[in-house]
Amino acid sequence: MRFSTQTLLLQLGVVLLVVLLSGSVHAWLVYERIGTEAENQALTLARTVAADPSIRSGVQAISKEEGTPPPEVLAVGPLQAAAEAVRARTGALFVVITDETGLRLAHPETGRLGERVSTDPSVALGGEEITTRNTGTLGPSAGAKVPVYSPDTSGAIVGEVSVGYSVESLSNSLARDIVPIALTAGGALLAGVLASFLLRRRLQRLTLGLEPEEISTLVHDQVAVLQGVDDGVIGIAADGRISVFNAAAARLLDLPDATGQDWASAAVPGQLKQLTQPAARDAEAVEIVAGGRVLVVSARKAWHRKEDLGWVVMLRDRTELQQLTRQLDAVGTMSTALRAQRHEFANQLHTIAGFMSIGQYESAKEYLARISATGPLKFPVEQAELLQDAYLQAFVGAKGVEASERGVALRVGPETLVRGHVADPQDVTTVLGNLIDNAVSAAVAGSAAERWVEVELLDEATTTGGTLHIVVGDSGDGLGSLDPEEVFAEGFTTSEQPVRSGAGQGLGLALVRQLARRRGGDVRVLEPGSHGGPGAVFMATIPGVMDSAEHAGTGADSMVGKDSSG
Repeated sequence: MRFSTQTLLLQLGVVLLVVLLSGSVHAWLVYERIGTEAENQALTLARTVAADPSIRSGVQAISKEEGTPPPEVLAVGPLQAAAEAVRARTGALFVVITDETGLRLAHPETGRLGERVSTDPSVALGGEEITTRNTGTLGPSAGAKVPVYSPDTSGAIVGEVSVGYSVESLSNSLARDIVPIALTAGGALLAGVLASFLLRRRLQRLTLGLEPEEISTLVHDQVAVLQGVDDGVIGIAADGRISVFNAAAARLLDLPDATGQDWASAAVPGQLKQLTQPAARDAEAVEIVAGGRVLVVSARKAWHRKEDLGWVVMLRDRTELQQLTRQLDAVGTMSTALRAQRHEFANQLHTIAGFMSIGQYESAKEYLARISATGPLKFPVEQAELLQDAYLQAFVGAKGVEASERGVALRVGPETLVRGHVADPQDVTTVLGNLIDNAVSAAVAGSAAERWVEVELLDEATTTGGTLHIVVGDSGDGLGSLDPEEVFAEGFTTSEQPVRSGAGQGLGLALVRQLARRRGGDVRVLEPGSHGGPGAVFMATIPGVMDSAEHAGTGADSMVGKDSSG
């Protein structure tokens, strides 16, 4: 049996029990009230009869006689006539008059005259009034007993009057009153049944028709799944309250648990809230930068049958994928450059072989001296020899090949001085690669005839490891009217004004700034540039990415505020 059915039957049983108990108590109270009224009525009638002077005189006269008159005499006597008249007039079951010994002087059944009463008359003969409910010769009754005093001043008790009303008449009165009681009980029962059915429907709607054991299983599964996955999950109920905010979501957004908060006022990125707007499409996914991470976010509307359950927002971390992608791009770029240089090296060997085959040994010697001075691998980067670190040489050289293919000359500024070695190539690749890519795109989109990008790098020894300072300038048209801080906003893009398109579709600059700040550094705009060039100048400070070797005489002061256009 389903839990909702069990609940319904239990509620119906409780309602029925309450109605029966209430009706029974009500009926009993009515019966008691009718009985009490009958007792009071009998008491009043008994007092009236006992106070009648003729009754008092008649009882006293019989009490003074020797013995008790025979029933035939009592049956036609004045006491019997008076008692029967009162009984007939009031509808009482009996009006009985006795002498001082409890022998009947008046009784509805004349055959019982002269006999002792069936109920104890001692209380009334003792001078006290009493109401009773007992069963006598005429059946069960509710009545009263009152003493009869002598008519003289002596105040002697000469007998008693007993009056009773039939219990059957009480039941008839109860039957008349029981109809509204039954109607009230029936109405209460009907209301209880209706309320039980409505409660059952509401319970089914609130539990989505699930049984308690199914709900318990779902809760355990939800906790296991939501806390066990690496993806962030945020559930927004139909009323706009955050119902689910798993640990992965708190970690990815770098926020405390927001369960129970209002979604509209929660401290989550605004782009997440835009995804849950009524006009948003379920399949739409966006990339945002939050908590120093690149997140792919999607939102879907949740339905159960036709009931709107709200929204489910999924967060997936793509930070490492972005960094690995950039590293792979850098490796691919360098491999392409090396492949081109391999062909150049092969041509050089063929040239030397040609000189040797024709006996031009001096020419071969001179040719070898020239290529020894420049090196066999020559990247299209001016002043690349200022970079002492092999990784920086290779990476900047590969970027120079890419820039050359787009018609942009990449050069290393004369203030460059790097004497340490790169200890964290991943972060250096991300920051330096983004800045160079943006600068190349700006140079290509600029109006200057000569397209160039200049990079200056300076390492600085600190107690926590070497800091790398990077300054990148270009020949583009600058930021124009844009606020320098606007280009670092999450999701910023200049697709209509491709001055700073930014790698990662608007995520590059936001990502590199958060990455640098997470290390204790920063990325900022030194010069916004101007139309016609030179373009904007960006500076990045990345602590802890160089080795901890001491570098005498290094510092970043010589680059701050410097126009990298030369």
